[in-house]
Amino acid sequence: MTNSSSQRRALIVQNHFSPFGNKLIQSGFVDNEQLSQALAESRRSGESLATALERIKGLPLPPDLLRQYKKQQLFELKILYGVESLDPEISQISANQMSQLIETLIPIETCKLYKLLPLAQSDAQPPFVLVAMVDPDNLAAQDDLNRILRPKGLSLQRLVITLEDYQRLMSQHRDNALELQKQVEQQSKVDVKSELEGLESLGESLDDDASEVDLDASDAEAAPIIALVNKILIKALQMGVSDIHVEPQEEVLRVRFRKDGVLQEAFDAPFPKKVIPAVTARFKIIALLDIAERRVPQDGRIRRIYDGRKVDFRVSTLPSRYGEKVVLRILDNAVTQLGLNKLITDQVSLETVQEMVSRPFGLLLVTGPTGSGKTTTLYSALAERNDPGVNISTVEDPIEYSLPGLTQVQVLREKGMDFAAVLRAFLRQDPDVILVGETRDRETAKTAIEAALTGHLVLTTLHTNDAAGAIARLDEMGVEPFMISGALLGVVAQRLVRRVCDECRQPYTPTTEELARFGLSSSGDSQLTLFRANTLQLQEIQQARASGTLCQKCGGGGYKGRLGVYEVMKVTERIQALITEGAPTERIKETAVEEGMQTLLAYSLNLVRTGLTTFEEIERVTFTDTGLEAELRAKRKSSLTCRCCGAEMQQEWLDCSYCTTSRFQE
Repeated sequence: MTNSSSQRRALIVQNHFSPFGNKLIQSGFVDNEQLSQALAESRRSGESLATALERIKGLPLPPDLLRQYKKQQLFELKILYGVESLDPEISQISANQMSQLIETLIPIETCKLYKLLPLAQSDAQPPFVLVAMVDPDNLAAQDDLNRILRPKGLSLQRLVITLEDYQRLMSQHRDNALELQKQVEQQSKVDVKSELEGLESLGESLDDDASEVDLDASDAEAAPIIALVNKILIKALQMGVSDIHVEPQEEVLRVRFRKDGVLQEAFDAPFPKKVIPAVTARFKIIALLDIAERRVPQDGRIRRIYDGRKVDFRVSTLPSRYGEKVVLRILDNAVTQLGLNKLITDQVSLETVQEMVSRPFGLLLVTGPTGSGKTTTLYSALAERNDPGVNISTVEDPIEYSLPGLTQVQVLREKGMDFAAVLRAFLRQDPDVILVGETRDRETAKTAIEAALTGHLVLTTLHTNDAAGAIARLDEMGVEPFMISGALLGVVAQRLVRRVCDECRQPYTPTTEELARFGLSSSGDSQLTLFRANTLQLQEIQQARASGTLCQKCGGGGYKGRLGVYEVMKVTERIQALITEGAPTERIKETAVEEGMQTLLAYSLNLVRTGLTTFEEIERVTFTDTGLEAELRAKRKSSLTCRCCGAEMQQEWLDCSYCTTSRFQE
């Protein structure tokens, strides 16, 4: 509260001898001495005169005196602040409209901070919002309100309200919000079996398998909607999927699972349209989200017990045309194996990453699109450094893995705890290894690089297409090239491809044209035996299941599990010089390939040769024109380079005149 408003309230208190003070004395409720004592206590404590009087007398004010006191109080506030006053006992206030304005326009945090309440929105010209304020002269409150209202073409109209009335209205708003939440939760528990007429076509009961898991078991029989939501979660965990998509459509509710990186229908038939509101409300209730808010996206978290272990679901809601879409990311630590040697199959790439992770200081970047396994790689690196003698701190949004011995911090942007702020705090905590969940702005990037230059090993992620592209991404963020070259140890770009099922895969010999498409030589590779996935369509799966020939491992999908594809670029002296001089990405990538880096395409083609995946997966995930061009350029340049000293030559030689007196043409 400002000094001017405090002075005004003091004037109000001092003026209570007339006429309200005289009314008190005339009624015999108090004498002059008691009134003076109440006035003094009210000035000292800041409480209302009525409260001070009731404490001194030990009796409540009679209703007529209380009404007289409030009328005088509102009149004086109106005169002192120069705005109209509000008496909720007389004026008609719509609790629903007030709650709607708090939920959609002026946040509850702003209301609590400045002790104000939005009452109504007028469509008059110009349109305005009527706001009742305990302190209408609070300039900070006016600035924040105008900052909210002006972009929406609204102006602010102030009213003054007593502190007691503000507290009473705020309490009513909280009660209304709780009551609304109870009503919606109760609605989600009503018997909607008649609305689930299409559910029997799934060939599955809502309650089967429920006894095998402890997933919200107390509510399993409460209502079909609760059982349906549990069934979706249970089936997703049983199938080992990574994401659940609950998607309202015009006529149905569709549920899809992302398994091994590919979306597929979760059930044989969609659910009827009528269950959309109840299913969405149930997900929001168990994720502790605001079920009354349907106009803005929300993020939450669900924790459940499944098969004796804790499983977290990261929940995101998004308003769409036919309802709110809900997407859940499953964070199941029990099914994730950490360890670089469990992820990277190429021995040279593995040793390069392990060597960089063992460094005492520097910056290691892991790049790739969302869902490519970057966090798993980072935590596998941390697992190798996790030792009682090493102080490891992580800042993430959200925290996806739990490792003993680590200090893990969750980002809270609404409290000012973003990546950069937490990272600065880490530097005062004597860290050895720091993990930054994502570098997305200049401040975080510069702070991370400064930490790497001052004796800390910093691991973080970027969103780029390949390893060399990370240099350009940092440059876009405004990080100076000399800082990048001085701090960067290396970049690991990665993707995830599906592992072909080794029980039902089909061997074949690739054609010359197929090999040439991927830049492979037809002379040496034409006799290769590669594998195709035995992927069945829905009708074929049903037929195979009926005949007993369905693959028990992949269930007719042709693939089971995923494996990583890695492009490991170690920053050598040559690459360091290129970064400092601002060389283009293509030149940096070409130099890295010359020095032994496998591109994403080359790594994935080796996985095809060893029978771990297929050409179809490579084309879906890692095959790009730029990747193929980099491979072909590297091959072409190596054919014109001396094999013993690296000098460029016009033809391919076994030796050259720079290192020996004899040379022989190959």
